[in-house]
Amino acid sequence: MNGVWHPRPGDRFYHPRRISRYRLRRVLGIPALFSAGYGDVGSSIYYALGVVALVALGATPIVLGIAGILYIFNALTYAEGSATLPEAGGSASFAQQGINDVVGFIAGWALMLSYVVTMAISAYTIPPYLAYFWPALKEPVAGTAISIGFIAFLMLINVFGVKESARLNIFFIVIDISTQITLVVLGIILILLPNPGNLFQNMFGEGNWPSTQNLVFGIAIAALCFTGVETVSQLAAETRQPTKRVPQAYVLMIFVVLVLFAGISIVALSAMTPQLLGDPVNGWARDPVAGIAQGVSDIIQPRELAASITSETELAIVLAWVFNGIRNILPVLVALLASSILLTATNAGLMGISRLAFNMSFHRQLPAVMGRIHHRFRTPYVGIVLFCFVAVALLVPGFFSPAFFEDLGALYVFGSLLAFALAHAGVLALRLRRPELPRPFKLGGNIKIRNRELPITAVLGLISTLTIWFVIIVIQPYSRWAGIAWMAGGLIVYFFYRRSQHLPLTHIHPKSAPPPEPGKKETRSGQ
Repeated sequence: MNGVWHPRPGDRFYHPRRISRYRLRRVLGIPALFSAGYGDVGSSIYYALGVVALVALGATPIVLGIAGILYIFNALTYAEGSATLPEAGGSASFAQQGINDVVGFIAGWALMLSYVVTMAISAYTIPPYLAYFWPALKEPVAGTAISIGFIAFLMLINVFGVKESARLNIFFIVIDISTQITLVVLGIILILLPNPGNLFQNMFGEGNWPSTQNLVFGIAIAALCFTGVETVSQLAAETRQPTKRVPQAYVLMIFVVLVLFAGISIVALSAMTPQLLGDPVNGWARDPVAGIAQGVSDIIQPRELAASITSETELAIVLAWVFNGIRNILPVLVALLASSILLTATNAGLMGISRLAFNMSFHRQLPAVMGRIHHRFRTPYVGIVLFCFVAVALLVPGFFSPAFFEDLGALYVFGSLLAFALAHAGVLALRLRRPELPRPFKLGGNIKIRNRELPITAVLGLISTLTIWFVIIVIQPYSRWAGIAWMAGGLIVYFFYRRSQHLPLTHIHPKSAPPPEPGKKETRSGQ
């Protein structure tokens, strides 16, 4: 025998099938990125304005302005991070690549909390807008039941894998921005300019200015209005030329969001008192934009407005007809548009959390079951179903008291601010530990520490978000205990999962075998 093996008759050969990993198609441009990000931000104004007014009263425009500065810090940090690491993951990827796996998990798990609360709070505020057509939906029991029904509907849609249309999303966003601009312009012309004293009285009058604690809490709650930065980052892996277009989308969002939110909040307090704006039972806390539309419609007097513009009879008749149409259609348009945008935001939260769960399971931060793909529909159905049940559980208190609306907003802020803080920390760590990485979008205004450049906006963002996060923990018991319980539960799962896989807690060695692809079984010889 010469030691050379030769096949024999009857031998069977096994050729292991190579598993190909699918990459997301890069098809998105700036309009699609902006519409996705603004879909979150634009939807938040339909409920967050009321939550902020519930706490901050007349200081609502001021706390929104302060929170807007923090939004700029966050958006700039995400612009650099997403251009440096153009992949899905957002704050979880920044923290994982810049610090370690456990910090990346904490960021991702906190982001999951903000996603699931976004689902709950967006679904909860749809019925009040639809109550324009069916007033019974204003009642807590009926409204909460319908909200749960929306989540169940979206769960089935996402499990079955119905594709969303980017063009349809862009169309809705264009209509949404146009409607908000119309409300702001009409509100300034018809309400603010004729009676500027109303705004001053509603902001600084007796009983309208909040306590110091509520003022600080209002700044924290105002973070509800400035979502969307994570959404754009999660889409980096599907964007054409992400190193260029993602930062451009962030800059565009900063400009549009700050201008529109300033106008909406000022017009709101010109049209009504902060107590009425922030009342979740008899006021407009759950549907504040509907309150603005109603205020603008009530003040429009078609004939008087037409007569003030022209003395020609024929032209006055035409203008009166136009103004009457605007007065009648504004509340209807806001009700329909707000419901559509909020339903889209609920779905975006569900898509975001299922995508994030899939990403974290792929990086072995969560059990592979969280990213399991349905054999027929090709969707991460386990994550979709699980987190829909969590969102429904968050809505159960709505059957008994609408006052939990404030608690829900604070819980969202708990998760989002922690994720934002770790995003800043991750980008700063990348500057320190991996300065060689290409940075197509690099923040200016740097400070040098040990020959490393650190962006001052990221430093200020880290300090401010952590400070407000601690404020939430101290003064808001519900978000403190619910948020800590969520984080503790996630860390327990993470610890036992990593131990069961014989993996270190903080990192995975580059030479370690790659994880099995979620949803696919390993192929073994002899089977």
